Amino acid sequence: MSGERASGWDGAAAGARFGRGMRHGPRPHAVITALCFHVFGNWTFASHLAYPRDVIACALLLVGPIALAWRRRAPIVVLAVTGAATIGFATFSTPTWTYAVAPGIALFTAVREEHRRSAFITAAAGYLAYLTITWFCADPLGLPAAARPTLRDAVLTAFGLALTAFIGSAARARAVYLAEVTKARAERTRAREEQERRQASDERLRIARELHDVLGHHLSLINVQAGVGLHLMDNRPEQAREALAAIKTASSEALREVRAVLGVLRPEEEAAPRQPALGLDRLTDLTAGAGLSVTTETVGERRDLPAEVDRAAYRIVQEALTNVRRHATTGAAATVSVAYAPGELRLTIRNDGPRAAQRPDPAAGDAGHDGDGDGDGSGIAGMRARAASLGGSLDAGPLPDGGYLVSAILPTSTTPTREPA
Repeated sequence: MSGERASGWDGAAAGARFGRGMRHGPRPHAVITALCFHVFGNWTFASHLAYPRDVIACALLLVGPIALAWRRRAPIVVLAVTGAATIGFATFSTPTWTYAVAPGIALFTAVREEHRRSAFITAAAGYLAYLTITWFCADPLGLPAAARPTLRDAVLTAFGLALTAFIGSAARARAVYLAEVTKARAERTRAREEQERRQASDERLRIARELHDVLGHHLSLINVQAGVGLHLMDNRPEQAREALAAIKTASSEALREVRAVLGVLRPEEEAAPRQPALGLDRLTDLTAGAGLSVTTETVGERRDLPAEVDRAAYRIVQEALTNVRRHATTGAAATVSVAYAPGELRLTIRNDGPRAAQRPDPAAGDAGHDGDGDGDGSGIAGMRARAASLGGSLDAGPLPDGGYLVSAILPTSTTPTREPA
């Protein structure tokens, strides 16, 4: 019953609760309880009265418990009916609590169902009517002396009514408290689910970005090496074989990185991926398979970086080398500088060769420099977004004496704002 009460105490919720109760039928436990006390406690006395008083007394004993079947639909009316039936039977019998069970249940229900004021007024009116009939009107009505309550009986009756009303109020307060607790728990559950949905969405964006970087880098390398192999297949087969070996290495690396990126989708019971996370620790592997001559230099004392900064630095270098390989002339070389400054990491990627003529290859136009050479292609934009997500900055552009320069500054002591979309 407490769970049902916890659904709310406003009028609409109470109406809905009553509607559900009526559809499922009235609960008989209160009716049966009251019948047991009324019948077993008073039936013998009522049946031994002279006719027709015995019939009236037995009917009054049954009216109150049966009326409780409608206590949720019309609690005040049921309280008045059960009280009237009890007062009527009290004019025949010695005062006892066993024939007052039905009005007690009706009073408790009315107070608990938010009819406290009306229930108090009805109960007080019934109590005064009981005293008026059994005390002041006893002689005119010809009531037997045994039916007239003593002062002790009157005080106990008033105390019983007050205690019943108090218990009903306490039950209502508890139900309101449970409703608030249930509502707060539901709000926390909704907030937790919303947070989980946001985290899942952020994770999907991260996975999509990582896949874009992995596939853009390695497929670009495979595309370039495949073109070289086709061009040299007939005249210089040894160099073509080296291109094919580079394609094999790049494809294997791409598959491994795709598996690592998608490892978060692995069921919990499966083993975790054994490959190390992407970061500057793997910069040597990245430059070795870049498909061009790359010189790496480190400035400052090397230190551990936050995972987000480490991964972003790796991806920025990877994308910059991809752009060099796509757009620089054959034989171009690149220099990668990693500087550990206080509170920040500085990256510089520079190539020293002039830019090759733009090729009408659609595969090369997605992540490189744009047609004007101002560094606003989608690859540069992605690197800028990655740096900005960590609170850093990135500049890219051609050099006066030829070549191209990408420089990035990534804070190492700040929390990333968000994953770039």
